[in-house]
Order: sequence, then structure tokens, then C-alpha cells
Amino acid sequence: MKNDDNKFSIIDKGMTVDGSLVGRGNLVVKGSVKGTLSGESVVISEEGHVTAQTKAQTMTIGGQFEGQLDISGQLVILATGNCSGEISCGDLVVEAGGRLDARVSCKGPQQGKGRGKK
Repeated sequence: MKNDDNKFSIIDKGMTVDGSLVGRGNLVVKGSVKGTLSGESVVISEEGHVTAQTKAQTMTIGGQFEGQLDISGQLVILATGNCSGEISCGDLVVEAGGRLDARVSCKGPQQGKGRGKK
């Protein structure tokens, strides 16, 4: 069995990362990240706050994001999310109630990429 596909990390409430954070797999931010962030699938929970230069394949924002975002796939801003700064993404979804105050450049959905990996 391959464990590489199931990597999961959490920056929990009360935790602060100040510097450079690089992750593989799924990363959930419930605390605070400042600096640079690089990962595959990043989720900022409702209580999470990220102020960073960020590069990821996909990102879901349910909390606060400020900075530069470079998302190769889909960026989702949930109803509880607030995103400001400069964004480059493949595809953008903003739920009703979500706040977006940024310069945005969307490249469109990635071609030939399936939603689920088996």
C-alpha cells in the first residue's frame, strides 16, 4: 500500500508558523501562517489566518488569506472566507457571502485532469 497519497498535516488553533512552510498532500490551517507557504492541497479553516506568498495546486479558503496566491488548479473561497492580495489561479469559485478583494488572473480549468485519483 502506498502512503504518499494520504499525507495530512494540521496547523492547529493556537499554533503559529512564521517562516517557510512546505507540505505534501493535504494541509489544514486552523492557526496562523506568516511568510511563504507551498503545498498540494491547502485548506484554511474558518478560524485560520494566512499572510503569505503561497503556491499550491488547490486551495480552499474558509478563514482569512492575505498575500500572493499562485494556484495551478481550483481556488475556492467559502462563504466564511476572506481573501485579499494578488491571485493567479486555474479556476475560481466564490460562494455567496465569501469576500474577495484582490487583483485576480484566472487561466481557466486544467485540461485532462480528473477530479478524483484512484
